[in-house]
Amino acid sequence: MRILGGNDSLTEFILAGLIDQPELQLPLFYICLIIYIVTIVGNLGLITFIVLNAHLHTPMYYFIFNLSFTDLCYSSVFTPKMLMNFILKDNVISYIGCKFQLFFFLFFVTSKCYMLTSMAYDCYVAICSPVLYNISMSPNVCSYLIRGSYLVAFSGSMVNFGCVLRLTFCDKNIINHNFCDVQPLLQLSCTSTYVTELEIFIAAVINIIVPTFTILISYAFIISSILNMSSSEGRSKAFSNCSSHIIAVSLFFGSGEFMCLKPSSAGSLDEGKISSVFYTIVVPMMNTFIYSLRNTDIKAAWRKTLQRRKICSETKTLCT
Repeated sequence: MRILGGNDSLTEFILAGLIDQPELQLPLFYICLIIYIVTIVGNLGLITFIVLNAHLHTPMYYFIFNLSFTDLCYSSVFTPKMLMNFILKDNVISYIGCKFQLFFFLFFVTSKCYMLTSMAYDCYVAICSPVLYNISMSPNVCSYLIRGSYLVAFSGSMVNFGCVLRLTFCDKNIINHNFCDVQPLLQLSCTSTYVTELEIFIAAVINIIVPTFTILISYAFIISSILNMSSSEGRSKAFSNCSSHIIAVSLFFGSGEFMCLKPSSAGSLDEGKISSVFYTIVVPMMNTFIYSLRNTDIKAAWRKTLQRRKICSETKTLCT
């Protein structure tokens, strides 16, 4: 049996794809294409809207801006290739392309974990320490939180990426997935992966469980503060401000923990191919609706923008 590693003659992998039924490839292509277009337009629109509206230049929308950017990049890492694989006969990806796809997937998914954690801290300060909010969430603090999210994400993704690079592969090069993920590559390796799986599991615990517990602790204090509020209107407003973040966290961390913390068996990989569609292309699309349709500031700013455009159109003046 010929053993191939990162520095040997292995030049490409074949992606098994999402399903085996040829008759379903084209319908799935159109469904995923529509979802991807909505994701791109929604996140770009949200980013542009936040930039153009000065009253949205606050810590919360600074985090939403970076979250939308992360979702945009996160979805674009593998969705275009997946769409191509629906309509092409040979689902081939180069070894170098597979490595880059894996690295950027790990980087953006990890950075999103810590951005959602930073947003939980923002909610905590806004509700539990509103008097100190401007100090605790100053522009420098927000910048440090975002930079820290990207730095930790880079470090964590490099650990997982380095573990995968140590794998050796035999003559079989068919990846049982629709993109280059960690678990199918472990399944493809022809040597022992025990140490690699242990290292990846520890990294997953740090990058998923730790942010999850941090968010839970933050919301324990938030809920306690809300329940101690004397005004029912204040309680309702506080819950409303946190609801979008709670939904986003539940969707992302729930699907992420299900995918990352299960064993790498063949059966789980077959299930994972289907469920991966949810957390790779559906969740980034849902976040645009969560933070726009459920956000009163965004909706109010959008109505003002439309009214201003309408007035400018009727008066034939130039809008700025």
